[in-house]
Amino acid sequence: MEDHSQFRLLSERRFAPFFVTQFTGAFNDNLFKNALLLLVTYNAGGLFGLSSSVVVNMAAMLFILPFFLFSAIAGQIADRYEKSSVIRWIKFAEVLIMAVAAAGLWFGWHEVLLLLLFMMGVQSAFFGPVKYAILPQTLENSELVGGNALVEMGTFVAILLGTLVAGIMMKAPLPGPMIAVAVMAVAILGFISALKIPKAEAAAPDLKVRYRPLKETWKLMAIARENHNVLLSVLAISWFWFLGAAYLTQFPGFAKDELLGDETVVTILLAIFTVGIALGSIACERLSGHKIELGIVPIGSLGLSLFGIDLYCNMPEQPMPSDWWMIIADTHYRRIALDLLAIGIFGGLFIVPLYAFVQQETPPETRARVIAALNVFNALFMVVSALLGMLLLGMFGLSIPEFFLVLSIMNLIVAAYVYQQMPEFTLRFVIWIMSHTIYRVKHHNLDRIPEEGPVLLVCNHVSYMDALVIAGAVRRPVRFVMDHNIFSTPVMGTFFRMAKTIPIGPKAKVPEIYEAAFDRIDEELAVGNVVCIFPEGRLTSDGEVGAFKPGVDLILQRRPVTVVPLALRGLWGSVFSHCGGPALTHLPKRFWSRIQLLADHPVNPEAATAEALEDKVKTLRGKQT
Repeated sequence: MEDHSQFRLLSERRFAPFFVTQFTGAFNDNLFKNALLLLVTYNAGGLFGLSSSVVVNMAAMLFILPFFLFSAIAGQIADRYEKSSVIRWIKFAEVLIMAVAAAGLWFGWHEVLLLLLFMMGVQSAFFGPVKYAILPQTLENSELVGGNALVEMGTFVAILLGTLVAGIMMKAPLPGPMIAVAVMAVAILGFISALKIPKAEAAAPDLKVRYRPLKETWKLMAIARENHNVLLSVLAISWFWFLGAAYLTQFPGFAKDELLGDETVVTILLAIFTVGIALGSIACERLSGHKIELGIVPIGSLGLSLFGIDLYCNMPEQPMPSDWWMIIADTHYRRIALDLLAIGIFGGLFIVPLYAFVQQETPPETRARVIAALNVFNALFMVVSALLGMLLLGMFGLSIPEFFLVLSIMNLIVAAYVYQQMPEFTLRFVIWIMSHTIYRVKHHNLDRIPEEGPVLLVCNHVSYMDALVIAGAVRRPVRFVMDHNIFSTPVMGTFFRMAKTIPIGPKAKVPEIYEAAFDRIDEELAVGNVVCIFPEGRLTSDGEVGAFKPGVDLILQRRPVTVVPLALRGLWGSVFSHCGGPALTHLPKRFWSRIQLLADHPVNPEAATAEALEDKVKTLRGKQT
């Protein structure tokens, strides 16, 4: 049996060396950055005559500044050149930077280490665009969510481990030399793994790279705005980094002041939050059914807010001194830990489909530059997050739990705006909920539906839920053709208009709607979309497949395209079917039904007549149960 788990990618050469390369890079970034911050805070007594707190903030700025300065150039390079060679040069630069850093750590050259932190930021800024742009070239569309989930999981686990290892090594008798050896060894490991990454050809080999940081950064914004849905997804991803940065920045103060915890409490909170993001990221592939499922993004955003509010509500009025074990063992503190775990999980559900959507919807020749624009937005949002924290916690005197509450309410407002601007999120959310709660849907051979190009789907019509079941199962967006009367209902009409459903009616009664429907179908097929029709023209009244009307012949005469027959099983008896009386007027004969959606082999337009397709759908469906 074929293994569809995303974890199989970790054993394949097309992905495993890349995963190790990006994991070691994220680990080294955080090991070096946190070791430097701890050295400055506890051992160096400040640098350049400045206090340690000022130097810590300066270090954070030095690491993030390169994303503003060099992301545009990095995006151009990743689009212009073969991507595995770009990665190798970047990792070779990391080896050189870490060699100097190792000397600085060994001999205590802390001023030099600040400059090297800036150089690590430069290296990370150049790695970001190629890191995400290479995935669609090495993975199938059905693997894109799983691949992104592994990358996000690896990134956050590497951040956690780098932070923890830095803290552990700082307690050693000679922390500088020990960390020096570690960062050098990890950099070399990353470079060796980069040597094994397979080739990924240049997407825009004729692109002229322009080394004008500020001007090219501004041009990135124009490229990101070319696709409105992609831009909204980019902003939503950056909003997640806004929230993540806000939480992570406040963990030390939250542990110390609100939970009366020692330094182990900071560590356990960070670990819980990071593990949550990793778990949510991994869960995405299973919840999305191996496709890019935007329907789980609203679930993620709702969870972020609900558990953020619950965290505020569960804060103890009189906290007791705590350590890491009390956070796990004490009932009240454990509730706080579970809230943070849930915030991380729903954050993972929120972020992974968005990354995969941006990768899929962006043209290959500009993909790396759009990712570069995303990195600029991420950096900007994290800076604004820090400024907002300073404003609300400092000037307005909010407590950290109150700050978390404000973030949760802001998240609801931002989510409502994004989903109003991009109704596809809401549409896919409703479809996902309906197709994963009312029914248990099993799919058969849906990979027979071509991943690209125009396709006409034909299916038997059993219930008012047929379109939602199909939309929730098929990986590509589907335009359905449905009775125009449903558009006159307040809720359903709005919903199907959002889904870009095509209304149709009898030619004798509403000729203008009838003609417009065939024009719309032809337009959708002409631009390469998937259109689904129910050729019976009505819901079955006896559970059997009725005669197919000649509309399918008219469609194929105007636009000869590939046809894929589908069949639904198990929906007869639903409250949405005519079993036992008109639909929605009787009690269902079964609850939590097991239903099946089956696909036949694609049919060439020359052989796809209404009669032939009717026979194929009847054979595919088999005997009604």
